[in-house]
Order: sequence, then structure tokens, then C-alpha cells
Amino acid sequence: MNEASEMKLKQLIKQTAEKGKAITFCVLGAGHGGMAMAGHLAIMGFPVRLFNRTDEKLNAVRWHGGIRVEGEIEGFGKIDKATANIEEAITGADVLMVVTPSTAHKDIAELCAPYLKAGQIIVLNPGRTGGALEFNKTLKDKKAEELIIVSETQTFIYASRAVSGSEANIFRIKNAVALATLPAHWISETLNVIKQAFPQFVAGDNVLKTSLDNIGAVFHPALTIMNAGRIENTRGRFEYYLDGVTPSVAKILEAIDKERVAVAEKLGIRLLSAREWLYLTYDASGKNLYEAIQESSGYKGINAPSNINHRYIFEDVPMSLVPLYSIGQMLGLNMPTIKSIIDFACIMHDKDYFKIGRTVESLGLSGMSVKDIRQLVVGIETIK
Repeated sequence: MNEASEMKLKQLIKQTAEKGKAITFCVLGAGHGGMAMAGHLAIMGFPVRLFNRTDEKLNAVRWHGGIRVEGEIEGFGKIDKATANIEEAITGADVLMVVTPSTAHKDIAELCAPYLKAGQIIVLNPGRTGGALEFNKTLKDKKAEELIIVSETQTFIYASRAVSGSEANIFRIKNAVALATLPAHWISETLNVIKQAFPQFVAGDNVLKTSLDNIGAVFHPALTIMNAGRIENTRGRFEYYLDGVTPSVAKILEAIDKERVAVAEKLGIRLLSAREWLYLTYDASGKNLYEAIQESSGYKGINAPSNINHRYIFEDVPMSLVPLYSIGQMLGLNMPTIKSIIDFACIMHDKDYFKIGRTVESLGLSGMSVKDIRQLVVGIETIK
């Protein structure tokens, strides 16, 4: 991007920030998270569109004219447009909040590419591991508008569930969620827009850090696999975190966490441990991970998945653990615990997640040095 383009984009983002409550949001995805976010944004007074690839899932929202939200947020949010037509959904929207499983990020990028306009901001909620890199590369491959911002969050802002086709429950809103852009020097301008709705978003260092700070990679796959028998016997009728995380299970999670932190250290990045993250996010303290999880009020009332064919495996393994493992392998690290969890997931789902997941090749990082990777995320180099 040349200097003139940079100035034009900066001016467009400034104009969006000045709209205040008139900023138009498009939430892409009508699942648990998308329903909560769309309803909350509308309750706050922002114009909101809701997109979902399956049109029938939007019928209840259209019938009621919006989304009823309960829990930490109470109220009814009017949705201006609920549609499966991507052009209708994003045309004229200032901010595109992608709230789909990360397995859909590439498809969403391909759908959006022909209709994106200069100055639009895209936020992956969250990016998991490598989300912004993959999304941005897909847009470039599709020759999309260059003067847009692709960003990702480190985690999802809510602990939430959709309770019907037009209702959502927000159990907890996280205190702080890091957001980073690709390249990193757009973080400040982007936050000037996003913070109008979500003051909880704070500046992350870059998309490498938000990707490696992916706590879902630590918690979800291993916790589901280690509780597979209980999930299948009870159909998930137990509290996922508070009952599912025993002292022994917590030790497995801590081992995964250490391997994740080791990858970051190789890249010169200081990460929060999972225990530190719980303290900052949920005010949960404890001398080890088990105690910290048991003290997390945000996890109370959240049941386990009803079966093991769940996104905690089919999303979090290929989109979180596989790229983490692939990057670690390229950097010369031994990652036995993460590899074991991926192996178990492959066996349980009869799929080769090593093959279908994000890798250094699919993220455009293959063969790059640590210096090359770090330069990439600040915008000195372009994606291959």
C-alpha cells in the first residue's frame, strides 16, 4: 500500500469513527456468538445487519424483528436486516464482525471479496490461530479491495448461548479482549471505531500474539477428548469447565499451555499463561490452573457439548492446535502433548486434521525466518 492509499484509508476510518452511534455493523454468523453480538449491538443503539449462509436460520429473527437478550445484558435488539445475501448484508456496513467458526473464515472471505469497499473494517471474533493471515491472503488471492482493514480478536468477548432462533443469553462479558490488525500499525485507528461499541477491546501487539494467545487451543480440544466418555454417557449433562476440569485434566491443559508459550518465546513474544489469562479475564485466582478454573464465575452454568462431534474438536483442532503445532515444528520445537491431542482427535473423528488444518504453508509462512514472520505482521513484507 503506497503513501497515498495509506492516507486515504486513514481518512475513511476517521470518518467512520466520527459517526458514533450511527456506525453500521454487520454481524456475519447467527450462531451462539453472532446472535448475542447482534442483539447486544442493537440494544446499544447501533444499526445492525445479521448475515447467515443458511437463510432458514434467520426466520425467527425476521419474524420477531430482532433478538431478545438475557443474562448480563437484558433487552430487545432490533435487527435492521437479516439476510443470506452477502451483498445486501455488507454493502454500506462500516464494520463486519465475523462471528462464525474459524473453519468458515476462508469461505466468508471468498463471499465478501467481490463486494468490499474502501474503508470497511473486518474483525474476526476470534481469529483462532492464523485467522487474519488466512483471511487477508484469501482476499488478496480474490483481488479484493485493498483499502480495508482485516483484524482479529484474541478470544470471543462473550460467554454466551443462543436459547432459541431469536433469543440469546449472555452469561458474561469479558473484561478485556485484545484486538490486532494486519498490519499492526492500523490497530489504533481501528480501535477508535470499535471502542464506540465495545470499550472492552484493547490494543494487542500484532496478529501473531493474538493468534498465539488463543486460549481455546488450550481448553477446548483436550477437555472434550478427556471427557469423551462422560459426554457420550450423559449427553453433556454436566458443567463443562467446573465438573470436566479435574486436577488430572488440568495437568494436561497446563502441558499444552507450556508448549503454546514455548512457540511464542521462539518468536520473541511474551504470552499470558492460561492461569494469568483467567485472572485478567474473569478475576479468577488460584495457585494452579485447576483452582483458577474452579474460581471462574464466567464458566458457571455452561454445560458440556452433547456429543464429541463438536466445534471444540472439529474447529479448534484444525484451526488452533494444528497451526500452533505446524509453526512450532518449523521452529524446531518438540510438542508431544499437542501432537497427542491432535492424534486422538484424528482417530475419534476419522479425519486427518494435520492435512485439513491451517499450516505454515496455508498461512504463507513456510520457510520464513523469525525475522521474516515478525516483519510480515507489522507490514514490512507482504504475504506470499
